[in-house]
This record gives sequence, C-alpha cells and structure tokens, in this order.
Amino acid sequence: MYNLRMKEKITIHPLTDVVNRIQQIFGELGFTAEDGPELETEYYNFDALNVPKDHPSRDMQDTFWVKGKGEKGENLLLRTQTSAVQVHFMEKNQPPFRMFSPGRVFRQEATDATHEMQFFQFEGLAIDKKVSMADLKSTLNFFFDRFFERDVKVRFRPSYFPFVEPGAEIDISCFKCAGAGKVGCPICKGTGWVEVMGAGMVHPKVLNNVGINPELWQGFAFGGSVERLAMLKYGIDDIRLFYAGDLRLVNQFKA
Repeated sequence: MYNLRMKEKITIHPLTDVVNRIQQIFGELGFTAEDGPELETEYYNFDALNVPKDHPSRDMQDTFWVKGKGEKGENLLLRTQTSAVQVHFMEKNQPPFRMFSPGRVFRQEATDATHEMQFFQFEGLAIDKKVSMADLKSTLNFFFDRFFERDVKVRFRPSYFPFVEPGAEIDISCFKCAGAGKVGCPICKGTGWVEVMGAGMVHPKVLNNVGINPELWQGFAFGGSVERLAMLKYGIDDIRLFYAGDLRLVNQFKA
C-alpha cells in the first residue's frame, strides 16, 4: 500500500498488525469484535466475574484504583482485564453468540523485558447449548495454526481462574527448538513449551450474574496478551520496544 502524496510505503505498528490478524482469524470462526470502557467499575471488573472480595488482584499493588465514585457510587478503576467487556456484552445479548474483545488493560507491574503497566489483551467468549472443552481446544488449535502459519501443538495445563471452571493454562510448542526442549533454548528454557494464555469453561456463577441460565447454556472463554503473541511471532525480545517510539521497529512492518 502506498501513500501517493508522500510517495512512501505506509507502515503499521506491530501491535496493530497482530490485532488485525487476530480479528481476521476469529472472524472466520464467527466471532464478532466488541469494545468497552477502559475506566471500569469494580462490579464489571471483579464482582460479576466471580472474583472473591479477598482476591490479591484487587489489592493496590495490582490494580489502579481511581479516586471518586461512579454515577451510582461504584468504586472505579482502570480495567485489569478485557473480560469486563464480556460481562457488558452478555447483559445486552441473548445466546447463542461468539465474541472477542481486544483492548488495553492496566496493572501495577514492575516494568521489565516481559512486563508493562499497560498492555493489550484479547479475550474470547462462546456461549451455546452444547459447548465443551473439546470445542475450546479445536478453536485454539485453528487460531494458533493460522496465526503462526505452521502446525502448532497445544497443551492444556489445569489452573485456577475465578471466572472459569475448569480452568487451564494454554501452552504451545516452542517454535525455536520445534518443541524438542533443547537445553539453552532462549524461548522455552528447555521445556519445549511456551505459555501463551489462560482459558476454561465459563463459571455458572458468571452466567447467573448476567441473567443466562447455566442449566441451559454453557460456554468457553480464553484470553491472552497481544504483546506476547507479537513477541513470539516476530522474535521481539523486549515488550518495552513496542512503546519506545523507535521507528526502526515500526518501519519493518508494512500495511
């Protein structure tokens, strides 16, 4: 693509490139892209998602709480996850549906090569009358194969997330050592696997909170970091490079 006025190729930020690719792939599976507010209430960010009142993620060291209250006296915060968009969507729509929500989130993290205080997430949700972990796995298998443009092995490891049950950490086979788990591999640290997201079956309490009968409907949800996928796909070793404003990085990506 060219800008005829400037007679130069138009570049695209790698995060924009990855979000566009994610949207394209999930669009092929019938998922619609949805958006929501970055300034969120405690209810949508935590309560409706079955996050316990004493969960560490509510602590000041993890969440950016905002002074003042919402219109109805609610506690306000900068959203820590785009799962809040799913709650808004489920309140306004009747199943069956498939949706995903890319967007910026905020957490009080120490900044280093793999962590930032603001980053982009994408989360997906599918609700229907007959949904299982097998549907979740087939969906993610399709996505990773298309996104990385190769045959990707996917591994589910049992894990805990308040809004899903059962929950799992999702690993993919390391592309650097082809899943061999070679000693000294800088990507997988010799394990043969790379953690990329969390997922699971939507917790019945979450469905109840948005007025969906969990005895009639089930669903799966998943979520991961856009930066994480971009780093793996393009071999970028420091998350801070995405926000440094260095055109040498951006100019490598053509729209």
